[in-house]
Amino acid sequence: MEWYYVLAILIGSLLFFMLLGLPVVFAFFAANIIGAMIFMGGEKGVAQLVRNAIDSTQSFSLLPIPLFIFMGEIMFHTGVAARAIDAVDMLIARVPGRLSLVAIAGGTLFSSVSGSTIANTAMLGSTLLPEMYKRGYKPEIAIGPIVAVGGIAMLIPPSALAVLLGSVARIPISDLLLASIIPALILAALFYLYVTIRCWLDPTIAPTYDISGMTWWQRIKPFLIYVLPLISIFVVVVGSIVAGIATPTESAALGTVSSLIIAAAYRSLRWSNFIESVRQTVRFSVMTLFIICGSITFSQILAFSEASGGLTDVILNSELAPLFILLGMLAILMILGCFMDQVSMIMITMPLYMPVVEQLGYNVVWFGVLTLMIMEISLATPPFGLLLFVAKGAAPEGTTMRQVIISVLPFLILALSVVALIILLPQVTLILPELVSD
Repeated sequence: MEWYYVLAILIGSLLFFMLLGLPVVFAFFAANIIGAMIFMGGEKGVAQLVRNAIDSTQSFSLLPIPLFIFMGEIMFHTGVAARAIDAVDMLIARVPGRLSLVAIAGGTLFSSVSGSTIANTAMLGSTLLPEMYKRGYKPEIAIGPIVAVGGIAMLIPPSALAVLLGSVARIPISDLLLASIIPALILAALFYLYVTIRCWLDPTIAPTYDISGMTWWQRIKPFLIYVLPLISIFVVVVGSIVAGIATPTESAALGTVSSLIIAAAYRSLRWSNFIESVRQTVRFSVMTLFIICGSITFSQILAFSEASGGLTDVILNSELAPLFILLGMLAILMILGCFMDQVSMIMITMPLYMPVVEQLGYNVVWFGVLTLMIMEISLATPPFGLLLFVAKGAAPEGTTMRQVIISVLPFLILALSVVALIILLPQVTLILPELVSD
């Protein structure tokens, strides 16, 4: 059977089951069973599917996923992250767009212990947007920073999505985690600069106000108490990898222990919020492991039926410049991101993309960072970006989707400029991994 018929059967059956309302994970398993029956020898193929599921979930490299998720859940449910954002709020004084800058700084901070884009956006939206509206902030400068900085969560370690991408695409996880740091910080700096300049040019969109009755020490003290300990978690996770004393799995375990110690030190760790954190961690972890099981089998069926090889040959023989092929792959991710979540995007595209990337000679770590960046952007891309709906749901009543979209567009342009920078200067992503390997 020709490779394009194979691809049509697999992708078509997947879309068919998704349109029936079947969850993405189970739609993949159904498509895998059909593919195994047709292309891998019937019952023998299904038996191989089961063996793949067992082997793929026994990988030691997957342990950071539940550990990173648990870190974020502990910080969220114990209220430690919310107190840290309040401390950042007190620290930033009379500057243009103060609360928008608090959203960027606080969101970047929470990203370093959360790794959840949706949690980041929801928490910032529910805590900061009402206060922004109360202070007279216009929607175009209030909503945009919260949605934009929410996407940084999938770039700054610990990022469960980066671990998932590395596992599915066979990208070294430690290198991918390190390579994402500098682009994330560049993004945050550009967002900060844009808000400052925009509010300086038009002070009416974000009226300034004084924090009355507070001394310098009263502003700096909460930062020392609530923010520095959270920064220490980031230092433990990333520093142990950079220093070469821990693998990503071991660094995730160190970070988890650190987050528990910090929550207990604040006397915020209760049996109830601990159990809730465990429950949410198990829920997301099981879903992620199911996804990995489905993705591994899907990749194997594509390889066994020669569908991935056929598609790779067509692309490589098309005489298109490698840059145009790369831009085409990223554009497909952008379009998919308007209609589906990041996990589904990874499952569908990576088994097809990675052979092409390797044949073109691109660095897989660099391509992994680009993939994370594009998925972050696509989550906020109109009209169906998931973060747009999260922000609208967290915003005060009366906020329209049009206001949300207008507010987010400048930040999308800034994020795309960082993507262009990474394409033109791949070394931006490779400095830290090369530094560690040396």
